[in-house]
Amino acid sequence: HRLRFTTSFLVLFPQNHSVPNNSSLYKKPFVESFEETPLLVAVLTYMGYGILTIFGYLRDFLRQWNIEKCHVAREREEQKDFVPLYQDFENFYTRNLYMRIRDNWNRPICSVPGAKMDLVERVSHDYNWTFEHTGKVVKDVINMGSYNYLGFAENIGACADAAVKATHKYGAGVSSTRCEMGNLDIHEELEQLVARFLGVESSMAFGMGFATNSMNIPALTGKGCLILSDELNHASLVLGARLSGSTIRVFKHNNMQSLEKLLRDAIVHGQPRTHRPWKKILIVVEGIYSMEGSVVRLPEVIALKKRYKAYLYLDEAHSIGALGPNGRGVVDYFGLDPKDVDIMMGTFTKSFGAAGGYIGGKKELIDYLRTHSHSALYATSMSPPVAQQIITSMKIIMGEDGTKLGADRLRQLSENTTYFRRKLRDMGFIIYGNDDSPVVPMMLYMPAKIGAFGREMLKRNIGTVVVGFPATPIIESRARFCISAAHTREMPGGR
Repeated sequence: HRLRFTTSFLVLFPQNHSVPNNSSLYKKPFVESFEETPLLVAVLTYMGYGILTIFGYLRDFLRQWNIEKCHVAREREEQKDFVPLYQDFENFYTRNLYMRIRDNWNRPICSVPGAKMDLVERVSHDYNWTFEHTGKVVKDVINMGSYNYLGFAENIGACADAAVKATHKYGAGVSSTRCEMGNLDIHEELEQLVARFLGVESSMAFGMGFATNSMNIPALTGKGCLILSDELNHASLVLGARLSGSTIRVFKHNNMQSLEKLLRDAIVHGQPRTHRPWKKILIVVEGIYSMEGSVVRLPEVIALKKRYKAYLYLDEAHSIGALGPNGRGVVDYFGLDPKDVDIMMGTFTKSFGAAGGYIGGKKELIDYLRTHSHSALYATSMSPPVAQQIITSMKIIMGEDGTKLGADRLRQLSENTTYFRRKLRDMGFIIYGNDDSPVVPMMLYMPAKIGAFGREMLKRNIGTVVVGFPATPIIESRARFCISAAHTREMPGGR
């Protein structure tokens, strides 16, 4: 399913790489680690899933004969001759495996999800089918799961104060689209600031990060176009590509040989049947991959894009604000020219502690999207206090607030990431991803460890995210830590 390497590796260019061995593409070493699953662990993991599956069938048999109570939706007896609304087997995994560890997800939070947070305590008396709140609150849980990379998820400070003032001035909602009565001066100020921050001609902001991808890709490509998508791209990119009606071909994760082969084939053979040239070829990648912690090999992607005259769509949802000496994402991290990326996309939901997303690029591109993007034409405008939160936090990152707070947070995030990754390795854990990525996946492998790890962490007042199949390959279950500049040295590595 995914590209894997047996040991940690230091990559500039693999020997069999088809891009010329030009070390100038990388200005510093590119270090990523993807250790192959040990054979014994893989066998035991498959055995674990096999045992759970057998017991799942046994429990389904007991439910069918009403020996065990059935909590799932079912067809009524009088509807048995109708076309079925529910496919029981499709929900097999949910009711027999996921329900066992469901208590690890959707926990209610009753505070700001900053470096620490408060959780509403809940219990289940029917094996996680339903939950009841006890009325108690678990205080000061260390938050290792939120994408609060720069610590701007806070209810005090300059950002919160500015958002409150914006609420008093504009209200909480706009109740209209940008092209009607919802275009406020604060929206235009935000877009000008984003363009300046990215180093591009123009930008456009959207109220929802997911829709920024899923609603804008269909405006950029269509029938007769080819999308080359990394196999680990986010669901919003996958949905946008499918909605566009374009032909989609998937290349192996961060594998430049796989990408170049698809590019060559696309140019040599053209469209199926007619063999006419593709109207557009769009390469779609992410800056940081949120489940792997890996960083896109952008210098090589740009080299291929230029060689084969393709377009590049870069999703910086997790990398904007979290990478680069100036916090300007993966382009800044590699010291590249923003003009080499045709469509720069990112979200405000992570490093900026807000909501929504943006697309940046040439003025012609943005002007086109303003009149053709469904997200621009039909979606309600971004909430004014949210826009103000983004403006204030972005100015802090850029140093335009007159302080060094932004630079300090960028440095602190980098130091925390390095420290946390080193400590986990020293303890013998297998972790994935780039050494500079604040997304740190720690491998658990076995299904029983998913629930156990999440519960044991919470007992120690640490809130983290655990992930298993189908979000990951079946033998690669993991815990995913997200490092923040708001974490202190005692939080990430002291326990």
